[in-house]
Amino acid sequence: MFGGNNMKRSRINQVIKDMEQLINEHRFEIPPFAKWTAEEWNSIGHEYDEIRDNKLGWDITDYGLGKFDEVGFALLTIRNGNQKMPEKYPKTYAEKLLMLYEGQTAPLHYHVSKMEDIINRGGNDIYITVYNGTKDMEKLDTDVVVYKDGKKEIVPAGTKVLLTPGESITITPYMFHDFVVPETGGSVLLGEVSMCNDDDNDNFFYERMGRFPTIEEDEPAYRLLCTEYPDAE
Repeated sequence: MFGGNNMKRSRINQVIKDMEQLINEHRFEIPPFAKWTAEEWNSIGHEYDEIRDNKLGWDITDYGLGKFDEVGFALLTIRNGNQKMPEKYPKTYAEKLLMLYEGQTAPLHYHVSKMEDIINRGGNDIYITVYNGTKDMEKLDTDVVVYKDGKKEIVPAGTKVLLTPGESITITPYMFHDFVVPETGGSVLLGEVSMCNDDDNDNFFYERMGRFPTIEEDEPAYRLLCTEYPDAE
């Protein structure tokens, strides 16, 4: 959490509904747990601990900045391993769906452990700004090696790499990247295929901010977020 800015539950609910509609428009089927209500979660037992332990499910964030429409992200984690519990959860991979509204951005960051492919699954275009980074969080001016759908390119630092629907980019460890959606053209649906995802320990933001929002409860939750599941009895 960061800065004390709150995100209203009503806004989170609407974002999830909008993402569900976008997913349906592009004919992507999501797993049953993504449709469970808060009430249904109260009766979910230990047989679904993989969902709890690996933070599968919905993740709506404004990065604690309090300006979601400008800087924010909607995510649905479909599968994931767990680097802290590899014996129990041996998957070495993860998969997500992501949504940004037109004109929305997600902040510059890198991962140390995770390599990922970001795929434009449909809707608007998306621009991914790329820089090489160092372990000390320095943003370098050196050229960046970019892999897009089997093509190797070398681009200047700070290049905004365009992904039209169907195109993808490979993000390697220590590669700074952000997300920028055009001001017109609607929302974009993205896919992410990656190594294990650890949002608590493997997101390094170029500017100081949080990862999960502080929530103002102005109405009941439509779907629980991946950080909100009740413990099994």
